[in-house]
Amino acid sequence: MSDMSQGPGWWQASDGKWYPPESATPPAPGGGAVPAPGPSYGAVPPGAAVPGVPAGAELAVWGQRVVATLIDFAFMFVVWIVVFVVSAIFGAVSSSLGALVGILGYIAAIGIYGYFLYMTGITGQSPGKRVHGIKVISENTGQPLGGPAGILRYFAHIPDSICMIGYLFPLWDPKKQTFADKIQTSVVVANQPKQAIGPDLFKI
Repeated sequence: MSDMSQGPGWWQASDGKWYPPESATPPAPGGGAVPAPGPSYGAVPPGAAVPGVPAGAELAVWGQRVVATLIDFAFMFVVWIVVFVVSAIFGAVSSSLGALVGILGYIAAIGIYGYFLYMTGITGQSPGKRVHGIKVISENTGQPLGGPAGILRYFAHIPDSICMIGYLFPLWDPKKQTFADKIQTSVVVANQPKQAIGPDLFKI
């Protein structure tokens, strides 16, 4: 008679030996043990170290990154609205003056967005990331990427835009990286101090 003293859940393989429940699944039809399925691709146990990620850092999840981006877009939307209103006011006086103000305003808006990118490189945080408490850092140094790299990050996101697959990649990637992150060897970490909306939010 088989010895069942090992405890509930133990199973006997084709070699006659008994194994604990966590070691493998029961034998498949025809004999032989089937290895227990491992974690799904991209799954990282809570608190587990991830190669290339600073010790103790918690990776930002996809939803956190999306919210921070939407906050940045909200700030930029306000800028675009201001430019539109001001150019419309001047346009009521003179169409050519309104067009000139509009062009200059849109150039200024692009400059503001470029400043957000530069800020992200210098501090690791755009205004939206500061509000939401996440930060972009180099996975090699654990420090921000640097101003020029922050601007280049915009162009590194171009591969992410192809069918939007790159932007969704953090949903299953072990390091929760987009293609831009992989190009720049960067990661986005969470649990950073959150900053209230105010003038200091936009300072480097």
